[in-house]
Amino acid sequence: MDFGRICTLRFSARLLAFSLLCFAVGVSASEGKEEHLKSFHLNISPHGYPPYLIVDEDTPSGILWDVIAAIAPRLGYELVPRKIPRKRVDNMLLDGYIDGTLRAIEWTEKPENYLFTRAVVNIEEVLFFDREFAYDYSHPSDLFGHTVVAHLGYKYPSLAPYFEQGKIKRFNVSSDKDLFRYVLLGDRFEAALADRLVGQWILRNEGLSNRLRPSTGSISKYGYRLMLRKDWTEFAQDFNRELSAMRENGELDAILANYR
Repeated sequence: MDFGRICTLRFSARLLAFSLLCFAVGVSASEGKEEHLKSFHLNISPHGYPPYLIVDEDTPSGILWDVIAAIAPRLGYELVPRKIPRKRVDNMLLDGYIDGTLRAIEWTEKPENYLFTRAVVNIEEVLFFDREFAYDYSHPSDLFGHTVVAHLGYKYPSLAPYFEQGKIKRFNVSSDKDLFRYVLLGDRFEAALADRLVGQWILRNEGLSNRLRPSTGSISKYGYRLMLRKDWTEFAQDFNRELSAMRENGELDAILANYR
């Protein structure tokens, strides 16, 4: 074997060794990066809240899930879903079993005990009427003497005094879909209380869009936010920064468009 060939073989061997070393370092760095991702446990509730949170499939989806799933890795977190019954959510958040849940400040008992991010989207609560009737809504007095179907456990601050006084009757159901089914049962119930986007999503998926319609006026409008423990101030600030960037670059609008 001549000297030139020996040099060539040695160079090739060194090049191969160097390449393998670079590959090993790259894999190690990649694995290290993944290992350093902390877990953020988000309550998505057993039934979700479509189209904001959809849990029918193996992988959660929905407007709020997609937004948080986009932001979490940028802040060094891996998003982990947890299905917690509504009555247990607040205590499990304070106890540290979960790190966040989606909530409007106005729906929360003792909101001063928690930290809220900026609103990701706005919830617009409206009434859904049977299309055969000429009802509409502009003021609570429009509902005096009538019965509305509402979600069990949900708060409606603008209507609460009239429920308590008996001027408006409230019939509670535990399922979002039942809100609309009961209105169609007969003349006992005049309307269903629901978020406009949630209602339209359910009616479209249940084939009821030709049976029910949303009111022109709204009951209330609230910001739908990420609710955290009060010691998550830095995370909330970083989340708000990323959320603002998503608004400005069109990323948030693109997510919303997927569910409208």
